[in-house]
Amino acid sequence: MILLALAVVALAAWGALALWFQLPAPVWMRGVVIAAWSLLALAALGTMLKLPATGAVSWSPPAFALCVITLLAWWSAVLPSHQRVWADDVQRMLESKVQGNQVTLNNVRNFSWRSESDYDVRWETRQYDLDHLVSADLLLSYWMGPAIAHTLVSFGFDDGRRLVFSLEIRKEKGERFSALGGFFRQFEQVIVAADESDIIRTRTNARGEDVYLYRLQLKPDQLRKVFLGYLGKAAQLHAEPSFYNTLTSNCTTIVFELARLLSPALPTDYRLLLSGYFADYAYDHGGLTPGYSFAALKTAGHITARARAAGPDDDYAKAIRKGVPGMTPGETD
Repeated sequence: MILLALAVVALAAWGALALWFQLPAPVWMRGVVIAAWSLLALAALGTMLKLPATGAVSWSPPAFALCVITLLAWWSAVLPSHQRVWADDVQRMLESKVQGNQVTLNNVRNFSWRSESDYDVRWETRQYDLDHLVSADLLLSYWMGPAIAHTLVSFGFDDGRRLVFSLEIRKEKGERFSALGGFFRQFEQVIVAADESDIIRTRTNARGEDVYLYRLQLKPDQLRKVFLGYLGKAAQLHAEPSFYNTLTSNCTTIVFELARLLSPALPTDYRLLLSGYFADYAYDHGGLTPGYSFAALKTAGHITARARAAGPDDDYAKAIRKGVPGMTPGETD
C-alpha cells in the first residue's frame, strides 16, 4: 500500500507538470485543470491510506486510475514537429552534402549580435575539404552556476576557418529555455552549425555567459568521424523531428555519444549529467592537452574577457585562443 501511495504521489506530480507544460490552454485554465487533478490524486491517496481528513471517497482511486490512463494516452499524442513559428536563430536547419572529402553545408549561421534582441540575420552556404580538417576544441558556456553549462565543439581547418556545432533547443518565438520544461517535451532539438564570432560571441557578449575553451586530442581520422557524426545527427533531425530532453538528449550527451564512437569503453559518469564538469571528465580520460593540470587548462582556457574585448576588425578565432594550451603558433599569432 505504501508503494502504491508513492506511485500516486509520483504520478500526481508528473501529471501536474505535464499538464502545465503541454496543455494547450490559457494559464488560468491550466491552473484549474491541475488543481482538479491534484485534488483527485489527494482523494485517492486519502482513500488508500484511510485518511478521512483528505476528503477520501471510495470511487476516487479508480477515477484517478482512469484519469492516469487518459493522461498517458494524451501524452503519447504530443509529438515533435518542424511546423512551428521558430525563433530567428533556429529558424533554419542544417543541410549537408558529402562527396568524398568535399562537404557542402547549407544554412550555416553567421549572425552579428549586438544584444539578444538586436542582430543581423545571415545564413550562408559553405564548402569544406575534410582533408584540411586539423583540430577540434571543446567549449563550455556557463549561465547558471558551476554545474550547468552548454557544450559546443569547434572544428578548425588549416586555412584558419572555424565551424562550431551545437545541439540546441529549437525555440519558438518568445520561448526561453527551461531545464524543467526540457523533461516535458517543451522543445524540439536542432543541430546548429555556426561561425565562432556568432555562436560564441552571442554567449559571452549578448547573453553575459562565461565561456571556457579546451583543445581536444583527436587524430585526423577521429576529427573526421566526429565532424561527420554531427552532420549525421543533423540529417536525422531534419528527416524526423525529435524532442530535446534535459537528461537524455542534450548538448553534452551528443558529444559523449560521438566520443564513444572513438572509444566505446568510455564510462558513464555524473559529469555527463552535470555538464559544467564535462571538461574535467574529458581531462580524466585523456581528451585534453597533456602536460598540464586541469586547473591550469581551465584558467588558460577562460576566454570570456578576450572574447568581449575582440573588435569587429580583429581575428576572432586568434583573439580568443591566445594563451590556450595546445594551440599552434599560427592559431594565435
